[in-house]
Amino acid sequence: MANIRDRILAAQAVAGLAIALLWWLFTGMGEASSNNKAWSALWGAIAVVLPNALMAWGVARLFRGHPSAMVVGFMFWELIKIMLTVAILAAVAKWMPDLSWPALLVALIGCLKVNWLALLWRGRKKRDGH
Repeated sequence: MANIRDRILAAQAVAGLAIALLWWLFTGMGEASSNNKAWSALWGAIAVVLPNALMAWGVARLFRGHPSAMVVGFMFWELIKIMLTVAILAAVAKWMPDLSWPALLVALIGCLKVNWLALLWRGRKKRDGH
């Protein structure tokens, strides 16, 4: 289980970096607005990857004995993940003067969609017998 978790986190980070790089490349490399869009996209990726990594770390350490304790622990880490995501987005909105919301949201959504791609890829791998 840890292997798939690490792969999904790595894929999310790579997707976020790729989206930030694409924003930087296609909006005029080196220009101030291009840099702001790339940084906005990078913060969108951070708002997904960092909370997911924290949740994965916390859930991996849950006591495996009592099922209801595991459910409560999972809900606790999910709440922490949501609160950290909101805190990152609020901090970026407050402290980044030229925030590009489209860039941030594209990166955020792109990183979130990596989960589905990983699950589809894993399902395809199982069906093929590899």
